[in-house]
Formats: sequence, C-alpha cells, structure tokens
Amino acid sequence: MTTPNPRFIHLAALLLGALPLWVSRHLPMVDLPQHLYLISVLHRLDDPTTLYPQLFEARHALTPYLGYYYLVSALNWLLPLEVANRVFLTAYVVGLPLSLGFLLRSLGRPTWPSLLALPFAYGDSFGWGFINYCAALPLTLLCCGLFVRTLEDAPRRRKWMGGLALCLVTVLLFHVQAFGFLALGLPWLLLTTRVPEDTTAQGLAQRLRPRVPALLGVVPGVALFLGWVVLRFGEPPDIQPGAPWKAWGPTFSPQNLAWKGFEQNRAELFDVLANTLRDGSDRWALYGVVAVAVVGWVAGLLRPAATSGLGGAVTRARLLGLGLLALALFFLLPFDIRGYVYYLNTRYAHLAAALLVATAPATVPEWRTPLRWAALACALVLALTLGQGFRAFSREATEWEGLVSATAPKPRVMGLIYDGGSRVVRFPVFIHSAAVLARERGGVPNFTFASTPHSPLKYRGEMPPTFPSEWRPQDVDLDTQGAWYDHFIVRGAHPSQVFGERLQSELVVVGQSGRSWLVRRR
Repeated sequence: MTTPNPRFIHLAALLLGALPLWVSRHLPMVDLPQHLYLISVLHRLDDPTTLYPQLFEARHALTPYLGYYYLVSALNWLLPLEVANRVFLTAYVVGLPLSLGFLLRSLGRPTWPSLLALPFAYGDSFGWGFINYCAALPLTLLCCGLFVRTLEDAPRRRKWMGGLALCLVTVLLFHVQAFGFLALGLPWLLLTTRVPEDTTAQGLAQRLRPRVPALLGVVPGVALFLGWVVLRFGEPPDIQPGAPWKAWGPTFSPQNLAWKGFEQNRAELFDVLANTLRDGSDRWALYGVVAVAVVGWVAGLLRPAATSGLGGAVTRARLLGLGLLALALFFLLPFDIRGYVYYLNTRYAHLAAALLVATAPATVPEWRTPLRWAALACALVLALTLGQGFRAFSREATEWEGLVSATAPKPRVMGLIYDGGSRVVRFPVFIHSAAVLARERGGVPNFTFASTPHSPLKYRGEMPPTFPSEWRPQDVDLDTQGAWYDHFIVRGAHPSQVFGERLQSELVVVGQSGRSWLVRRR
C-alpha cells in the first residue's frame, strides 16, 4: 500500500485552515471596518470624489501598523479591497503553521505538529480584529528559526543573519508586542543552543565569536525598537484619570495598570483560544488538536529520542522553553497599560498554545503518518465549524448593505451604537458600523485609528468632534459634537429615543435594516 505524501496532507490542512476566510462576504472581526477604512483612505488619499484629501494626510514616519496597511493597499491596485485583505489574512493563517514548521525543523524536531497550530490563528485576537499583531506572529516564529540557524549553520551564517535582521525589523512594522516575546525568546535560544565550534576547553571569547553573527542580526530590530518604544514611553503621558483611551497616571503606576488575577487568567485561558461563536462549536477543533498533541507525547514517552547528556536534554527543551515563556507573559503581564497598550496579556495565549502543542515529539516513526491525518481531521473540523459560523454572521451583517444605498456621497457619519453585539458571534462586531458606511461612500466616521500614533495616517487639522469613547454613545452632545455630522447610524435603540424632537425638525430616518437605523439631516 502506497504511503500518502506528507506534503499532500500539509497542503490539504492549510487549505482547510484558510477556507473560513473565503466562504462569506463579511468576517466577524471587531476592528476590521476601521482597518479597511484607513486602508481605503491610504489608497485614495488624493481622490477628490471623497472627503479624504480634505481631512487626512500621510504620517511620514515608521509606525507599527505600516506593514499591514501598505501591503493591503498595494494589493488593492490588483484586487478589490476586501479581496486584498482576505489574501493578506490567508497569508497569516497559512503562515502560522508554516513558520512554526520552519522553527521545528531548525530545532531538529519533527514538523508534523505545526499543523496543530491552525486553530490558534483564530480566537480572541482574530475576533477583536488585532490584525497587525496576528500578522506579526508567523514572523515571530520565523525569527526564532532564523536565529537558531544563524547559530548552528556555520557555512551559511551570513545568509541567515541577513534574513534574521530583515525579519526582526518586519515584526516591528506590524506590531511591537510580538517583539516583547522575542526579547525573552531569543536570549533563551542563545543560552540553550550549541554551535558547531563549541568545545569544553574554550574560553569566553572563543565561545562568543561564532555567536556574533546572531547577535548582529538582532541589532537593527533592537535599535528600531528603542527608537520607537523607549522614546514614546519617555514622553510625558496625557494623564486624564477615568477618561477612555487616556493614561490614568504615570505610565507604570498602579493606577495606570489594569491587572487580571492569576485565577481569572487561568479560568479564561482556554476560552481565549476559541471564543468566537456563541454556540461554542469553534472549540471542537481545539479539543481535537489537544488530543492529538497528547497522543504525540504518549508516543514520545513510549520511545523517547536519544539525548547526549544534560546538554542534549537542554537542547531538546528549547521549544518547550519558548512555549513556557509565552505562557508566563500571559499570566504575568497586565491586561491594559492605559493610554499605551490594551489587551496586552491575552495576546500571548495563542502563541503559547501553538508552541506548546508543537512540543509533541512522536518519536515513534510509524505514528507520524496517522498523527498527520489526525491533524488534517482537526483542520477539517475547523473549516466546517468556523465556515458555518462565518456564513451565519455574514447573513446577519447584510444590515450594513441595506443602509449603504441610503447613504449620500461624502457623508459625515456619527456612529451611535448602543448595541454592537451579534446573535452569532460573541464579539461586538457592529461597534464600528459608521466606518463601513463612510468607506463605501467616501466619507468619514466620527472615530478612526488616524487619531492614534501607530497609524500611518493622521488628520490634517483637528479631529472631527466626537464623544470620548465610541463604546459610550450615551455621552454624545448632539448640539455641539453632533452638529458637524449629516448622517447618524443608530443601533440598539430607536432613533426617537436618541434624537427626540430633532427627528421631526432637523433629522429624518432614511433607512432601517436589521437592528440598525440610518438618520440624515433634512
């Protein structure tokens, strides 16, 4: 009987892992409307048929979101924007197991467990729409693999060093928080990786010399990190206690840090890994990969790989150490550093899980093919459950389409979203509905990421007037802030409850779809 080609199994699993991105028009990602809006602005910054030239300009500086926005904007010259974005997301989903496989091979381990990482491409960070951070994860794993190869592959050290330098800088062009893991992971690999030149009689200088290329490879990234992060944290914070999106005290003071206790993090860990669908069906693939990883570990215990003393055991523990470091970041870091970083510790859960399930050795060779098939079965479960859930959400999200036709060109749209929730997914995916209408008609919503320093765009003058947080529409002052806008999208409350007598004199309801209403000035 012919043994199936492992590459066929890997290819089939990758295709199934990315399939949920392509089976529906709308993706359930909270911040996605904001990202697509700014990419549209970046791509059409000089388009006179929009409000973009009047309100926005490029921020001529390196920023952490630059990589995602500019890459999708470039793809937008060839493909429609939403298709270009799906191509980018597909590269991320497929890239996570591929980069993990590269790391596994670099560490001299079997590569089949890389397929178990596919479910961790989704979950909490994906659902919130933290696309920049998600995109940095495959690059983070790639950096670890390149670092190991720069240490161990003596004939090609210069080549690997150049790749490491480029990859580490690219990580920072997507998101700084991934660099935080590398700040611990790369030193761990440096301490636990033997190089071919190592001998017991070497002095410190002789041991350091073959490691210099790996250290030089991280210099450009470290320099860029220091220029961005350290200088930013050194700036006086805008302290406004209790105000949303502002520092509540000095950067690392107790009043500015929001923590989750150990018990809360422990209770939420499994949920964070698969928390998209209300019916919980997206957890089935997670259960599957955990079971396959356990079987892989059993196989490794039945026939463990030979080790050469303590040094060999330490070398084999490198991947486990990386996983434990990511897990420690999840438990030890604060949830928010107000005014700077939000949802900080939860983002490391998926990285930790992907690394830890990949530690399954399965050193019994005859077990590897069945385990590959089991990993493929997990990918099939992932495709079916998420695909069905994404299609159900997309049908719900057609309420956006019902309002676009009633929106005038160049609209100024204020979002008054009292209920951003969905009947299908657990995230408040309708909170940025104003950005959907503004993008489709070349206008502007009351809130955009251009107000943040990590965006490659900024406002030409003052920001459009709005209430402090898009999450608290009840704080709006319609006489002052609302006067600038000619469109209002209301969700979760009837317009008569929001506008009162204005609905008779100044405003009129021009559309209603699903749980949303569109109101325009007369």
